[in-house]
Amino acid sequence: MFGYAFVKAQPTTYLLQYSGGKVVREGAGLSFFYYRPFSTVAAVPVGSRDAPFIFELVTHDFQAVTVQGQVAFRVAEPRKAAGMLDFALKPDGKGYVSDDPQRLPERVLAITEVLLQQAVKGLGLKDALRASETLANQVAGGLTAHAEVMALGLEVLGVSVLAVKPTPETARALEAEARESILKSADEAIFARRNSAVEQERAIRESELDTEVAVEQKKRLIRETQMEAEASVRRKKNELRSAEMEADITLEERRKSLVAGQAENTRTLAEAEAHRVAAVMTALKPADPRVVQALAAAGMQPGQLIAQAFGGIAERAERIGSLNVSPELLQTLMGANGSQVYTPKA
Repeated sequence: MFGYAFVKAQPTTYLLQYSGGKVVREGAGLSFFYYRPFSTVAAVPVGSRDAPFIFELVTHDFQAVTVQGQVAFRVAEPRKAAGMLDFALKPDGKGYVSDDPQRLPERVLAITEVLLQQAVKGLGLKDALRASETLANQVAGGLTAHAEVMALGLEVLGVSVLAVKPTPETARALEAEARESILKSADEAIFARRNSAVEQERAIRESELDTEVAVEQKKRLIRETQMEAEASVRRKKNELRSAEMEADITLEERRKSLVAGQAENTRTLAEAEAHRVAAVMTALKPADPRVVQALAAAGMQPGQLIAQAFGGIAERAERIGSLNVSPELLQTLMGANGSQVYTPKA
Protein backbone atom coordinates (compact mmCIF):
# COMPACT_ATOMS: atom_id res chain seq x y z
CA MET A 1 0.00 0.00 0.00
CA PHE A 2 1.27 3.42 -1.03
CA GLY A 3 4.54 1.75 -2.21
CA TYR A 4 5.53 0.37 1.14
CA ALA A 5 6.32 -3.31 1.67
CA PHE A 6 7.28 -5.52 4.55
CA VAL A 7 10.02 -8.12 4.44
CA LYS A 8 10.92 -10.73 7.04
CA ALA A 9 13.93 -13.11 6.76
CA GLN A 10 14.95 -16.31 8.48
CA PRO A 11 18.12 -16.46 10.58
CA THR A 12 19.86 -18.23 7.68
CA THR A 13 19.06 -15.38 5.25
CA TYR A 14 21.11 -12.22 5.15
CA LEU A 15 19.13 -9.12 4.01
CA LEU A 16 20.71 -6.08 2.40
CA GLN A 17 18.62 -2.97 1.71
CA TYR A 18 20.04 -0.75 -1.00
CA SER A 19 18.91 2.83 -1.44
CA GLY A 20 20.60 5.36 -3.60
CA GLY A 21 23.33 2.86 -4.47
CA LYS A 22 24.29 2.34 -0.87
CA VAL A 23 23.54 -0.30 1.71
CA VAL A 24 21.35 1.34 4.28
CA ARG A 25 20.39 -1.76 6.25
CA GLU A 26 21.78 -5.28 6.48
CA GLY A 27 21.76 -8.29 8.74
CA ALA A 28 20.65 -11.88 9.17
CA GLY A 29 17.04 -12.56 10.11
CA LEU A 30 15.90 -8.92 9.79
CA SER A 31 12.31 -7.78 9.36
CA PHE A 32 11.41 -4.23 8.32
CA PHE A 33 9.26 -1.99 6.14
CA TYR A 34 10.80 -0.35 3.11
CA TYR A 35 9.70 1.96 0.33
CA ARG A 36 9.78 -0.06 -2.88
CA PRO A 37 10.19 2.79 -5.43
CA PHE A 38 13.46 3.88 -3.85
CA SER A 39 14.79 0.61 -2.31
CA THR A 40 16.08 -2.73 -3.44
CA VAL A 41 16.29 -5.70 -1.04
CA ALA A 42 18.77 -8.56 -1.61
CA ALA A 43 18.36 -11.82 0.30
CA VAL A 44 21.52 -13.89 0.46
CA PRO A 45 21.19 -17.41 1.94
CA VAL A 46 24.05 -17.90 4.45
CA GLY A 47 23.09 -21.36 5.68
CA SER A 48 25.01 -24.53 4.85
CA ARG A 49 24.19 -26.01 1.45
CA ASP A 50 25.05 -29.44 0.02
CA ALA A 51 25.76 -29.87 -3.68
CA PRO A 52 25.89 -33.55 -4.75
CA PHE A 53 27.80 -34.50 -7.88
CA ILE A 54 28.55 -37.43 -10.19
CA PHE A 55 31.37 -36.86 -12.69
CA GLU A 56 32.70 -39.04 -15.49
CA LEU A 57 36.48 -38.57 -15.45
CA VAL A 58 39.52 -40.16 -17.12
CA THR A 59 42.56 -41.51 -15.27
CA HIS A 60 46.21 -41.32 -16.23
CA ASP A 61 46.01 -44.68 -18.08
CA PHE A 62 42.94 -43.51 -20.07
CA GLN A 63 40.38 -45.43 -18.06
CA ALA A 64 36.98 -43.90 -17.42
CA VAL A 65 35.84 -43.67 -13.79
CA THR A 66 32.77 -42.30 -12.11
CA VAL A 67 33.37 -40.07 -9.08
CA GLN A 68 30.42 -39.55 -6.77
CA GLY A 69 30.28 -37.21 -3.79
CA GLN A 70 29.11 -33.88 -2.51
CA VAL A 71 30.36 -30.40 -1.59
CA ALA A 72 29.18 -28.58 1.53
CA PHE A 73 29.57 -24.80 1.48
CA ARG A 74 28.02 -21.59 2.77
CA VAL A 75 28.12 -17.86 1.96
CA ALA A 76 30.53 -16.45 4.50
CA GLU A 77 30.60 -12.89 3.10
CA PRO A 78 27.13 -11.89 1.90
CA ARG A 79 28.24 -8.50 0.53
CA LYS A 80 30.74 -10.18 -1.82
CA ALA A 81 28.14 -12.68 -2.97
CA ALA A 82 25.56 -9.96 -3.48
CA GLY A 83 28.13 -7.96 -5.44
CA MET A 84 28.93 -10.91 -7.75
CA LEU A 85 25.44 -12.41 -8.18
CA ASP A 86 21.97 -10.98 -8.32
CA PHE A 87 20.16 -11.85 -5.07
CA ALA A 88 17.56 -9.06 -5.42
CA LEU A 89 14.01 -9.91 -4.45
CA LYS A 90 10.99 -9.25 -6.66
CA PRO A 91 8.83 -6.27 -5.75
CA ASP A 92 6.32 -8.55 -4.00
CA GLY A 93 9.20 -10.10 -2.02
CA LYS A 94 8.23 -13.66 -3.00
CA GLY A 95 11.12 -14.67 -5.22
CA TYR A 96 14.34 -13.64 -6.87
CA VAL A 97 14.56 -11.43 -9.87
CA SER A 98 17.13 -13.72 -11.58
CA ASP A 99 18.20 -17.35 -11.35
CA ASP A 100 21.70 -16.54 -10.02
CA PRO A 101 20.94 -17.96 -6.54
CA GLN A 102 20.03 -21.34 -8.10
CA ARG A 103 23.15 -21.28 -10.29
CA LEU A 104 25.52 -20.76 -7.36
CA PRO A 105 25.83 -24.54 -6.59
CA GLU A 106 26.40 -25.19 -10.32
CA ARG A 107 29.35 -22.78 -10.32
CA VAL A 108 30.77 -24.49 -7.25
CA LEU A 109 30.32 -27.93 -8.85
CA ALA A 110 31.97 -26.74 -12.06
CA ILE A 111 35.04 -25.70 -10.10
CA THR A 112 34.90 -29.03 -8.21
CA GLU A 113 34.78 -31.00 -11.48
CA VAL A 114 37.83 -29.18 -12.81
CA LEU A 115 39.77 -29.83 -9.61
CA LEU A 116 38.74 -33.49 -9.54
CA GLN A 117 39.79 -33.99 -13.17
CA GLN A 118 43.19 -32.48 -12.40
CA ALA A 119 43.57 -34.81 -9.42
CA VAL A 120 42.34 -37.97 -11.20
CA LYS A 121 44.37 -37.56 -14.37
CA GLY A 122 47.56 -37.86 -12.38
CA LEU A 123 46.54 -41.28 -11.00
CA GLY A 124 46.30 -44.71 -12.53
CA LEU A 125 43.07 -46.65 -12.45
CA LYS A 126 43.88 -48.77 -9.39
CA ASP A 127 45.31 -45.81 -7.52
CA ALA A 128 42.28 -43.69 -8.34
CA LEU A 129 39.91 -46.37 -7.08
CA ARG A 130 41.67 -46.30 -3.71
CA ALA A 131 42.18 -42.51 -3.49
CA SER A 132 38.78 -41.32 -2.27
CA GLU A 133 40.12 -39.57 0.81
CA THR A 134 43.09 -38.13 -1.06
CA LEU A 135 40.85 -36.73 -3.80
CA ALA A 136 38.49 -35.20 -1.23
CA ASN A 137 41.37 -33.47 0.57
CA GLN A 138 42.87 -32.15 -2.68
CA VAL A 139 39.55 -30.80 -3.93
CA ALA A 140 38.75 -29.20 -0.56
CA GLY A 141 42.10 -27.44 -0.54
CA GLY A 142 41.68 -26.37 -4.15
CA LEU A 143 38.21 -24.97 -3.58
CA THR A 144 39.28 -23.02 -0.50
CA ALA A 145 42.11 -21.36 -2.41
CA HIS A 146 40.23 -20.90 -5.70
CA ALA A 147 39.93 -17.26 -6.80
CA GLU A 148 36.31 -17.48 -7.88
CA VAL A 149 35.23 -19.08 -4.62
CA MET A 150 37.04 -16.38 -2.68
CA ALA A 151 35.49 -13.68 -4.87
CA LEU A 152 32.01 -15.05 -4.19
CA GLY A 153 32.71 -14.97 -0.43
CA LEU A 154 32.06 -18.68 -0.04
CA GLU A 155 33.36 -20.93 2.73
CA VAL A 156 33.95 -24.57 1.82
CA LEU A 157 32.77 -26.69 4.77
CA GLY A 158 33.87 -29.98 3.33
CA VAL A 159 34.21 -32.23 0.31
CA SER A 160 33.20 -35.89 0.43
CA VAL A 161 34.09 -38.41 -2.27
CA LEU A 162 31.67 -41.26 -1.65
CA ALA A 163 32.73 -43.61 -4.43
CA VAL A 164 35.13 -43.95 -7.35
CA LYS A 165 33.85 -46.62 -9.73
CA PRO A 166 35.21 -47.89 -13.06
CA THR A 167 33.07 -48.88 -16.03
CA PRO A 168 31.27 -52.25 -15.77
CA GLU A 169 33.69 -53.93 -18.24
CA THR A 170 36.71 -52.61 -16.38
CA ALA A 171 35.15 -53.61 -13.08
CA ARG A 172 34.68 -57.18 -14.32
CA ALA A 173 38.28 -57.27 -15.55
CA LEU A 174 39.53 -55.98 -12.21
CA GLU A 175 37.33 -58.47 -10.40
CA ALA A 176 38.75 -61.28 -12.53
CA GLU A 177 42.30 -60.09 -11.87
CA ALA A 178 41.61 -59.76 -8.15
CA ARG A 179 39.87 -63.13 -8.12
CA GLU A 180 42.81 -64.79 -9.83
CA SER A 181 45.19 -63.06 -7.44
CA ILE A 182 43.11 -64.25 -4.50
CA LEU A 183 43.01 -67.79 -5.89
CA LYS A 184 46.76 -67.64 -6.43
CA SER A 185 47.23 -66.42 -2.90
CA ALA A 186 44.94 -69.23 -1.72
CA ASP A 187 47.00 -71.78 -3.68
CA GLU A 188 50.18 -70.35 -2.22
CA ALA A 189 48.64 -70.46 1.24
CA ILE A 190 47.60 -74.10 0.69
CA PHE A 191 51.07 -74.94 -0.59
CA ALA A 192 52.65 -73.13 2.34
CA ARG A 193 50.33 -74.92 4.75
CA ARG A 194 51.09 -78.31 3.22
CA ASN A 195 54.79 -77.53 3.14
CA SER A 196 54.58 -76.42 6.76
CA ALA A 197 52.71 -79.62 7.62
CA VAL A 198 55.40 -81.69 5.87
CA GLU A 199 58.12 -79.76 7.69
CA GLN A 200 56.35 -80.20 10.99
CA GLU A 201 55.82 -83.91 10.29
CA ARG A 202 59.50 -84.27 9.48
CA ALA A 203 60.43 -82.35 12.60
CA ILE A 204 58.11 -84.56 14.65
CA ARG A 205 59.60 -87.70 13.08
CA GLU A 206 63.12 -86.45 13.70
CA SER A 207 62.16 -85.65 17.27
CA GLU A 208 60.71 -89.14 17.68
CA LEU A 209 63.88 -90.68 16.23
CA ASP A 210 66.01 -88.51 18.51
CA THR A 211 63.85 -89.61 21.42
CA GLU A 212 64.22 -93.26 20.44
CA VAL A 213 67.99 -92.82 20.11
CA ALA A 214 68.11 -91.10 23.49
CA VAL A 215 65.98 -93.88 25.00
CA GLU A 216 68.23 -96.55 23.53
CA GLN A 217 71.29 -94.73 24.84
CA LYS A 218 69.69 -94.52 28.26
CA LYS A 219 68.82 -98.23 28.09
CA ARG A 220 72.40 -99.03 27.06
CA LEU A 221 73.74 -96.92 29.90
CA ILE A 222 71.34 -98.67 32.28
CA ARG A 223 72.44 -102.08 30.98
CA GLU A 224 76.10 -101.11 31.27
CA THR A 225 75.46 -99.79 34.77
CA GLN A 226 73.60 -102.97 35.68
CA MET A 227 76.40 -105.10 34.20
CA GLU A 228 78.99 -103.08 36.07
CA ALA A 229 76.92 -103.40 39.25
CA GLU A 230 76.49 -107.16 38.70
CA ALA A 231 80.19 -107.50 37.97
CA SER A 232 80.96 -105.49 41.08
CA VAL A 233 78.57 -107.68 43.09
CA ARG A 234 80.14 -110.82 41.65
CA ARG A 235 83.57 -109.43 42.37
CA LYS A 236 82.52 -108.59 45.92
CA LYS A 237 80.98 -112.07 46.29
CA ASN A 238 84.16 -113.68 44.93
CA GLU A 239 86.25 -111.58 47.27
CA LEU A 240 83.93 -112.49 50.16
CA ARG A 241 83.98 -116.12 49.12
CA SER A 242 87.76 -116.00 48.86
CA ALA A 243 87.93 -114.33 52.25
CA GLU A 244 85.57 -116.97 53.66
CA MET A 245 87.63 -119.72 52.06
CA GLU A 246 90.79 -118.18 53.43
CA ALA A 247 89.10 -117.88 56.82
CA ASP A 248 87.88 -121.48 56.54
CA ILE A 249 91.33 -122.62 55.51
CA THR A 250 92.85 -120.68 58.39
CA LEU A 251 90.23 -122.11 60.77
CA GLU A 252 90.78 -125.61 59.44
CA GLU A 253 94.50 -125.16 59.79
CA ARG A 254 93.96 -123.90 63.32
CA ARG A 255 91.59 -126.84 64.00
CA LYS A 256 94.05 -129.22 62.43
CA SER A 257 96.83 -127.76 64.53
CA LEU A 258 94.56 -127.92 67.62
CA VAL A 259 93.53 -131.50 66.85
CA ALA A 260 97.16 -132.43 66.26
CA GLY A 261 98.07 -130.75 69.53
CA GLN A 262 95.19 -132.49 71.33
CA ALA A 263 96.21 -135.83 69.78
CA GLU A 264 99.78 -135.23 70.79
CA ASN A 265 98.66 -134.33 74.30
CA THR A 266 96.33 -137.34 74.45
CA ARG A 267 99.11 -139.57 73.23
CA THR A 268 101.49 -138.07 75.74
CA LEU A 269 98.90 -138.47 78.52
CA ALA A 270 98.14 -142.03 77.38
CA GLU A 271 101.81 -142.83 77.33
CA ALA A 272 102.20 -141.31 80.76
CA GLU A 273 99.15 -143.16 82.06
CA ALA A 274 100.39 -146.38 80.48
CA HIS A 275 103.77 -145.79 82.04
CA ARG A 276 102.11 -145.10 85.41
CA VAL A 277 99.85 -148.15 85.10
CA ALA A 278 102.80 -150.26 84.00
CA ALA A 279 104.78 -149.03 86.95
CA VAL A 280 101.87 -149.72 89.30
CA MET A 281 101.31 -153.15 87.80
CA THR A 282 104.99 -153.87 88.02
CA ALA A 283 104.90 -152.84 91.63
CA LEU A 284 101.77 -154.85 92.39
CA LYS A 285 102.72 -157.92 90.40
CA PRO A 286 104.40 -159.74 93.29
CA ALA A 287 101.58 -158.75 95.76
CA ASP A 288 98.60 -160.85 96.75
CA PRO A 289 95.47 -160.11 94.64
CA ARG A 290 93.34 -159.85 97.71
CA VAL A 291 95.59 -157.27 99.16
CA VAL A 292 95.37 -155.32 95.93
CA GLN A 293 91.59 -155.59 95.99
CA ALA A 294 91.42 -154.43 99.57
CA LEU A 295 93.60 -151.49 98.74
CA ALA A 296 91.35 -150.66 95.83
CA ALA A 297 88.27 -150.76 98.04
CA ALA A 298 89.77 -148.32 100.47
CA GLY A 299 88.17 -144.92 100.02
CA MET A 300 85.24 -146.18 97.85
CA GLN A 301 81.69 -144.87 98.27
CA PRO A 302 79.08 -147.17 99.82
CA GLY A 303 77.32 -147.58 96.55
CA GLN A 304 80.54 -148.58 94.87
CA LEU A 305 81.20 -151.14 97.57
CA ILE A 306 77.68 -152.59 97.21
CA ALA A 307 78.15 -152.72 93.43
CA GLN A 308 81.44 -154.53 93.88
CA ALA A 309 79.73 -156.98 96.22
CA PHE A 310 77.02 -157.67 93.65
CA GLY A 311 79.80 -158.16 91.09
CA GLY A 312 81.34 -160.83 93.32
CA ILE A 313 77.97 -162.48 93.74
CA ALA A 314 77.56 -162.51 89.98
CA GLU A 315 80.93 -164.22 89.57
CA ARG A 316 79.74 -167.07 91.82
CA ALA A 317 76.20 -167.21 90.52
CA GLU A 318 76.42 -170.91 89.72
CA ARG A 319 76.94 -171.67 93.40
CA ILE A 320 74.01 -169.55 94.63
CA GLY A 321 70.60 -171.07 94.46
CA SER A 322 68.44 -167.96 95.06
CA LEU A 323 68.94 -164.34 96.18
CA ASN A 324 66.23 -162.18 97.75
CA VAL A 325 66.60 -158.37 97.67
CA SER A 326 64.10 -156.37 99.70
CA PRO A 327 62.48 -153.19 98.34
CA GLU A 328 63.99 -151.21 101.20
CA LEU A 329 67.46 -152.27 100.09
CA LEU A 330 66.74 -151.31 96.46
CA GLN A 331 65.32 -147.97 97.59
CA THR A 332 68.42 -147.39 99.68
CA LEU A 333 70.61 -148.37 96.75
CA MET A 334 68.63 -146.19 94.27
CA GLY A 335 68.35 -143.23 96.64
CA ALA A 336 65.37 -141.69 98.37
CA ASN A 337 64.32 -139.59 95.35
CA GLY A 338 64.53 -142.47 92.86
CA SER A 339 67.85 -141.32 91.31
CA GLN A 340 70.57 -143.79 90.62
CA VAL A 341 73.38 -143.63 93.18
CA TYR A 342 75.90 -145.69 91.35
CA THR A 343 75.93 -147.63 88.16
CA PRO A 344 78.69 -150.20 87.81
CA LYS A 345 80.55 -150.35 84.58
CA ALA A 346 79.94 -153.37 82.36
